[in-house]
Parts: sequence; C-alpha cells; structure tokens
Amino acid sequence: MTPVHFAFSSAFMLGLTGLAFHRTHLLSALLCLEGMMLSLFIALSLWTLQLGSTSLSAAPMLLLAFSACEASAGLALLVATSRTHGTDHLQGLNLLQC
Repeated sequence: MTPVHFAFSSAFMLGLTGLAFHRTHLLSALLCLEGMMLSLFIALSLWTLQLGSTSLSAAPMLLLAFSACEASAGLALLVATSRTHGTDHLQGLNLLQC
C-alpha cells in the first residue's frame, strides 16, 4: 500500500470511527460524514487520474454533487432539530416520539 492510499484510507477510517464513537452532537456526526466524503472524493479523483481513463472522469464530480446534496439535507435537518427540540444532542432525539 502506497503512502497516499494509506493516508486516504486512514482518513476515511478516522471519519468512520468518529461517526461511530462520538455521537453526542448532530453537527459532529455531519462533520464526520463530510470528512468521509472528502476522502472518498480525493481518492476517487486520484484513482481516475492514475488509470487515465476518460470514461471514469465524471465519477468524482457525481460523488461531489451527491456530497453537496447530503450536506445541505444534513444542515436542514440540523436547523429543524434545533428549532423543535432546542438542542442538537443525539441522545435527546427519539424517533418514537415524533
């Protein structure tokens, strides 16, 4: 494994462990998701550059577009949750009470 591949896989794993273990605030969960998507975008971009294929050149932009949609939906949920519940703590959210 090259150092570049190790850096992107470790960045993805750090985002995944942050998402799994530090679930106190919704904002921290959204930041971990964005870190994971950023590492996937950079890894996919470098992969298409290394292959030199023009058929895969749209894949990083498609991933970036989905990442932007995910970020906007997450921020909308954050604003809606903080308005209705008064906080963004994930412990206070219960889907059965909605």
